[in-house]
Amino acid sequence: MRPLRLSVVSAGLSDPSSTRLLADRLTEATRQELAGSGYAVEVSVVEVRELAAEIARNLTLGSPGPELEAALDAVTRADGVIAVTPVFSASYSGLFKSFFDLLDPTALTGTPVLIAATGGTARHSLVLEHALRPLFTYLHALTVPTGVFAATEDWGTAGDAHTADLPARIGRAAHELARLVPSRAADEPGGREVPGQAPEIVPFAEQLAALGHAP
Repeated sequence: MRPLRLSVVSAGLSDPSSTRLLADRLTEATRQELAGSGYAVEVSVVEVRELAAEIARNLTLGSPGPELEAALDAVTRADGVIAVTPVFSASYSGLFKSFFDLLDPTALTGTPVLIAATGGTARHSLVLEHALRPLFTYLHALTVPTGVFAATEDWGTAGDAHTADLPARIGRAAHELARLVPSRAADEPGGREVPGQAPEIVPFAEQLAALGHAP
């Protein structure tokens, strides 16, 4: 059985960034949830700022470079996606949007997606509902109910420490994503079985009866 593929898209512009920090915490929480259910997880991280030149070149010339092509392929093949953006002018960053503009419109159909964002104040938190959720609805993704927004005040002064409320939101969102990812993997051709669940075998006679034929 192959590992579950989790693709993480982080659109932070600095290094380090609170956007990447939030992405890492969501990734680890999701990985722990899946590991607790017996799943191996393969994580690929897309740092969008590192692809800025290739994204601009693709938008103007229509040809992705090798790194951008690999990133788009990782997101397309993922069993689950974590997408995190900083807030600019009350919406996602232009670089974040440009990356997802390059995906085939059907690439994320049925893919579970956890949306998250970072910003200076909590008044930007509605970006999750008025910008991010509609974007992934348009892409036919299955967006988990809990989005996670982290304002500056949500992070502790010690850097790694943070307030109690943010971890609770991270844990809830990760739990929701982890419940959906295995089903997505099982839907693909040659998909994997869920640990502890044997495939249901329906006797041939019952199959005929369901079709209205006598055995």
